[in-house]
Amino acid sequence: MAKLLQHIDAPEDLRKLTKDRLPLLAKELREFIIQIVATKEGHLGASLGVVELTIALHYVFNTPKDLLIWDVGHQAYVHKILTKRKSLFDTNRQLNGLSGFPKREESTYDAFGVGHSSTSISAALGMAIASKLKGDLKTQHIAVIGDASIASGMAFEGLNHAGVTDTNLLVILNDNAIGIDPSVGALKMYLTNVKKGTQKQDNIFEALNFNYSGPIDGHDLPKIISELERLKTIPGPKFLHLITTKGKGLKQAELNQVKYHAPGKFDAKTGDLFAKSKTILPPKFQDVFGHTIVELAKTNEKIIGITPAMPTGSSLKYMMTEFPERAFDVGIAEQHAVTLSAGLATQGFIPFCNIYSTFLQRAYDQIIHDVALQNLPVIFCLDRAGLVGEDGATHQGVFDLAFLQCIPNLIIFAPKNEIELRNIMYTAQLGLNHPIAIRYPRGRGRELQWKQPFSTIEIGKGETVKLGHKIAVLSIGTMASNIEDALHLLTPEQQSNIAVFNMRFIKPLDENLLHTIFKTYTKVFTIEDGTILGGFGSAIITFSAKHNYNTPIDVLGIPDVFIEHGTVSQLQKSLGLDAESLSKLFINNI
Repeated sequence: MAKLLQHIDAPEDLRKLTKDRLPLLAKELREFIIQIVATKEGHLGASLGVVELTIALHYVFNTPKDLLIWDVGHQAYVHKILTKRKSLFDTNRQLNGLSGFPKREESTYDAFGVGHSSTSISAALGMAIASKLKGDLKTQHIAVIGDASIASGMAFEGLNHAGVTDTNLLVILNDNAIGIDPSVGALKMYLTNVKKGTQKQDNIFEALNFNYSGPIDGHDLPKIISELERLKTIPGPKFLHLITTKGKGLKQAELNQVKYHAPGKFDAKTGDLFAKSKTILPPKFQDVFGHTIVELAKTNEKIIGITPAMPTGSSLKYMMTEFPERAFDVGIAEQHAVTLSAGLATQGFIPFCNIYSTFLQRAYDQIIHDVALQNLPVIFCLDRAGLVGEDGATHQGVFDLAFLQCIPNLIIFAPKNEIELRNIMYTAQLGLNHPIAIRYPRGRGRELQWKQPFSTIEIGKGETVKLGHKIAVLSIGTMASNIEDALHLLTPEQQSNIAVFNMRFIKPLDENLLHTIFKTYTKVFTIEDGTILGGFGSAIITFSAKHNYNTPIDVLGIPDVFIEHGTVSQLQKSLGLDAESLSKLFINNI
């Protein structure tokens, strides 16, 4: 390990260094992060961009007594390394290892748990108000937020409130003109003009009653330290504007900031990504969505694509290239994305609103009031549904079935494979009288020949996969693959006792098929990658009770706990949802 970093385990060690040695520590920290992320994977570019800022913050402020809140947390790796977690950093995002995001249970230095954007200002303001109510006028409260996150409505709500308080709050804008994808919108243009010195209007942050300073070079350690020391002495809400480069210190990460946000494994010495295997693999579900919406848009001019800041992750980028006037990245603004879609639907357009499952939670009111209540045929495409793996509890898409199922007028569909995803997208754009939510997982399916001619799917119609003599297994979405693998572990005689049904629709349920199932089989299993409480299995239990069936039902899914990070296969095994666990369960029940 580098000579300075090996002696730094906590901010107290950092503060013993003279200021002239800090740039060398910054270099060593970058090398340390690159070395580990190259082999273990993780979020790279964001943390490389805030090395100097993180050093300065822990050097100037008395953390953890002074409260430091990171927005989202992609950029918090340096923070973790400097706060007694250096020796554990190689476990980052691995099962039972460090979380990829700040987490209160993990460290007293993590003042607030994060994972979704734009929460830092509100949280820090709450802490600052609490300090004032306690009579504590010394504690500092610092929120570090990016230029993409600060454009979100929640961040503006926090700024609006903070500006009329006299709290000891410092908001630091880490302005690198990019979130995961390049930042968009009028505020991005404003910040660009501020950096260029061409902004003619009053400073927006001063107009909100913040003491504004900047913009300053976010990689100039002496300048940052000097400014932070000055700001410590100023009362009331303060705003520091820093200009940084995402991926700073790794040439490839600076040049390709989107790819190196979370690049996977790469060569730590050269920075080059490892060559991909030439083995032909099925596409990612997100790419099936991306290519299919382009295919449909070529024949249906009413189709509009919308995503809140995830054009690459959702693969809406393909439509943005092909039909730039009909595909919109609206920034980190999930609520706006949903209601924008509703507005388009009132005028006869067909909006495909693509949002990660975990982020759809942020627009729940808009789903209910602006879409479902008005019965507008918005097509929600929920990427990263179910277990997503290493990003952990903040990103697991396991709640959507439960929180959507109770909403009137809403159709809910989970394709078992890429072909069903294409066909339900095709069916939805032909014209539905209701909104529909289509949920699909992160990663790849199994269909190499996925680009089949389109066919319609009958709304509310399930599928009989195989018949059997004793037990019925009901699945939703890609859990069908786990069941298929489980059956392959059984003997033909054992398989003959098991019937399998791909229900496809959580709402409306195929009640005709369910009546047949409950009249035929002695036991029913439901299997889902969503929460057991309020989910697919819960809907089947409700159906059974309503119709006075006495058939025993076992519900398999996500228990009533937050699921932490690990690979999807590790998490499924721990929950008994992997093929081996399911095969043993079937054997014990036939």
